[in-house]
This record gives sequence, C-alpha cells and structure tokens, in this order.
Amino acid sequence: MKPMKIRNIAFILHRYIGLAVGLLLIFVGLTGSLLVFEDEIDELIIAHQFEKVIPQGERISVESALNLVTAAYANRPDLQPTSIITLPKKSTYVVRMSPKEGENREVFVNPYTGAILGDRGQETSLRFKMIDLHYSLLAGKTGAIIVGIGGFLLFVLAISGLVLWPGWRRLISGFKIKLNAHPKRALFDIHKVAGIVSAVFLTLIAFTGFCWNFEDFTKPAIYAVTFTSKLSKPVSQLVPGKSPLGIDEILQKVDSALTDAVTSFILLPKKPEDVFSIYQKLPQEINSYGNSAIYLDQYSGEILRIDNALKAPLGDRILNSFYPLHYGTFGGLPTRILYVFVGLSPLILFITGLGMYRYKYPGKNGKQQAMKIFEPSDR
Repeated sequence: MKPMKIRNIAFILHRYIGLAVGLLLIFVGLTGSLLVFEDEIDELIIAHQFEKVIPQGERISVESALNLVTAAYANRPDLQPTSIITLPKKSTYVVRMSPKEGENREVFVNPYTGAILGDRGQETSLRFKMIDLHYSLLAGKTGAIIVGIGGFLLFVLAISGLVLWPGWRRLISGFKIKLNAHPKRALFDIHKVAGIVSAVFLTLIAFTGFCWNFEDFTKPAIYAVTFTSKLSKPVSQLVPGKSPLGIDEILQKVDSALTDAVTSFILLPKKPEDVFSIYQKLPQEINSYGNSAIYLDQYSGEILRIDNALKAPLGDRILNSFYPLHYGTFGGLPTRILYVFVGLSPLILFITGLGMYRYKYPGKNGKQQAMKIFEPSDR
C-alpha cells in the first residue's frame, strides 16, 4: 500500500475515532491520573478519617492483629476475616472482613499498639469508587466493556497519530510550536507535540487497559501465544479433627522460601480445601505489592507451590508487567509524575483536535486540504 494511502486511512481513523470517544477517554484519563497516587491518597484519607499512626518500636505480630480484630467484632459473627495487608510501607494493618451478604469491611489496626482505629465499607470507599469509575464507569460489566473498547480505540488513535506525525520527515518541525501563528496552526502544533510525547505511554496504557477489561479472552490468548501453561490451584489435604495452623506459624515456614522477600498480603483460607496464600515482594520487583507468592497447606504448613515473579514463565511475566506499565510505576516517582500528565493528554488532544476540526477547509477537496496540516512545515 502506498504511503499516502496509509496516511489517508490513518487520518480518517484518527479524526473520527477521536471525535467519537474523546469525552470517554478524557474521563478515563483524568481518573487514571488520580489513581497513579492512589496509595498515597488513601493513606491521607485513612489518617484524616481515623488516626495518624506514628511508628514506635516493633510491630505486633500478624496473628495478634487478626485476633484483636476477631475479638473486637465478636458481636458480628457474620463478618469473617478473609485477608490482611501487611506491607511495611503501609501505616496500618488492613484486615478485610466479608459477610455472607452485604458489603465487605476494611478494619484498620495500629501495627505498633494493636489499637483498632476503625473500619469502612470497602466498596463505598473513595479509593474503590475511583477504581470502579476508571475501570467500568460505575456501570458494572457493561461499563467495563465500554471502557475496554475505549482502550482499544485509544490504541488505534495512538498508532494512527504516530503515522501522521510530521517529525518522521523533518524532526525539528515535529516538535516546533508556533503559538503566534494562525489558530489552526497553533492548535495543530500543540496537538502534534502533546501527541508524540504521550503516544508511547498512551499505547501501553491502552493495550494493558484493554487486556484487563477483556481478561477472559486476553489472558488465555497471552498464555497460548507464549506457550505458557496455566498452573492448577493448590489445595489443602483435609485432616479430620485438626484445626488450621496459626498465621504466625505459617509465616515462619515461608521466611526462607524467597530470600529478602517482604510479605505484603495474606489471603486466608475460607474452605477446608483452601490454602494460605502468602503474597510477597522481592527487592527487584516493581509492583508495590509484588507478584511473588507462596501457597501452604492450612493443616500441615507444607509449602505446596512457590511463585517467584523473577523466574516466572513468559506469559506470567507479561501479565505481571501490566500494572507498572499502566500506572507508570516502572521508573519510580519520576515516571509516576509523568503518568499524571499523560492522563491529562486526552483532554489536551481532544480540545486541540476539536479546534482543528472546526477550522477544516470546506469544498470538494476538504479532506486533501485538511491533510496538508499533517505535512511538515517551517512556515
């Protein structure tokens, strides 16, 4: 296919997809910018809503924290602890409790004094609402499908924008902005520079977001393409009359399983055949909670499986990379700050693109004349 034909197709796709889904992408981008620092924002909310925790000495054991919560909620037998967040950088232990019906609760425990700071509904917390807004527009599965399609169309927009960027022919013109030129030219210059600066990141965000929202299809596809086998779920061997081991005893058994790993999250067994799932973060891992995990029999404490994220199969490594690529955590604080501005780029691109559309040339040759703005020029 001739280059000009490719550019014509790219131009049509870029213009009309942008006009069609621009507002959706602005909304998703703005909520994404907030979620880049979701942990820090949530920590501030917790400190304001309950109490600011001041580090003082050693932390109490995880089992002690869990026992304190169980005792404090003894009058709510319908609430059963299902997991506990123990990541050291968190100011509190967070015990998640699930009822048979209704909303899950998050109970916050001072890890130094053992004081119960309070609880909140997990699904009604600001953090959860922001994630739900970003992921599904608060519209459940239908919203997730809409946002997923929006992610795919953003991917097309980013690729078509790369094709149309004038800097491929003349690098300097691709980054030049003439604010004192005709409004159409000024809008185009802002559009092309904002687009090329954010294009690679938007492509990564769009692809990972699409894969998450259509995980039932994309995850098996990634496993198939990378020839990665999906591991079977570990199960505990039920021992009649024997109670499950305590968390502290379980944690002692995993201390040396992954050298230098830090326990970030513990998933408690709910059924007799379930296992203790101990999620850990190795120093080399980028994800804040880590992707490594150790699974243990709840009765014997036998280690049934170790998932070392650094030695994971290719398919799992690709899936594990989605979070840092989507939220910009792969480069630490600098890339996270960059991603805040990347989240704002759909707003800038839509406003400038809409302005360019309103300035389009009328007449039979309107499309060809409009295409000229994508040609490099130093005028």
